[in-house]
Amino acid sequence: MRSTPFLLSTLLALTLLSPRTAHAAAPPFPESAGKLAATSCLEPPLSSGGIPRTREYLDTVVRCMNKSWSAYFSGTGVRFERPGVRYAEQGSVCGVPVADVDALYCHDAKTLVFSLTGRWIEGRSDLYPFKVAAHEYAHHLQTLTGIRRSYEARYRAEAGARAELRRRFELQADCLAGVFMGSVRGSLGRTGEEWAALGEVVRGSGDGGEGRSHGKGVNRGRWFKRGLTTTSPAACDTWSAPAGKVS
Repeated sequence: MRSTPFLLSTLLALTLLSPRTAHAAAPPFPESAGKLAATSCLEPPLSSGGIPRTREYLDTVVRCMNKSWSAYFSGTGVRFERPGVRYAEQGSVCGVPVADVDALYCHDAKTLVFSLTGRWIEGRSDLYPFKVAAHEYAHHLQTLTGIRRSYEARYRAEAGARAELRRRFELQADCLAGVFMGSVRGSLGRTGEEWAALGEVVRGSGDGGEGRSHGKGVNRGRWFKRGLTTTSPAACDTWSAPAGKVS
C-alpha cells in the first residue's frame, strides 16, 4: 500500500532533530481547547449497484471534518477556513503527478486533491480511504495553525534535520487523522474487527531505509492509535516526542 505523501516537490530527503529543535516547533493545539467533540458522520458506500460513488463518499467525509474542526477551532482563537477539494485522474496538480500519489494537500491553494483511481480507493470496503482523507485534511490544519510555516523554516535552515523533521510533520498528520476518526467512531457503524484491520493497514504503510518520509509502520500505527483513543489534538505533539517515537 502506498503512503499518502504531502507535496513531494517541496519535501525531499532527510536525519536528526535535536530535542531543542523539536521542542521549539511545538504545535499550537492547546490543552485548554479540549478534545474534538464526538459527532455523527454517516459514511456512505464507495460504490452502489456497481457504480462508483467516490466523489460522494469523499465529499461527505470532508463535510464532516469541516463541521468538527471548525467547532474545535472556535475555542482556540485560530481562524478556521475550509479547504478546497479537487479530484484528478491524470496530469499534475501542484507540481505532483497524480499517478504518483493517492491524495495530497496543495498548501498554496489550500486544497485537498484526491485521485479517483488506484488501490487506495477502487473496490474498497474498509476504512482506509476515510483515513487517507483525514490525513490530508490534517495537513490543512497544520497550515491554518502555522505549523507548516514553522516546519518549512526549520527545513530550510537545518539541512541535517530534514528527515526527522518531515517525519514529525507526517506522523502528526496521522495522529490528527486518528483524532477525527475517533470523534466520529460511534456513528460509523464499523465493527471492532474493521478498526483492527485499519490499524494493520496503517502499520503496513510505513517506510524504511534512508530518507524515510512518513515513519516506520510501528510509529505510524502508534500515532494514529494515540489520536484515535484520545480524540485530543494536543496529544499529537510529535515535535517534542523522543527520536525513537518518530523514526
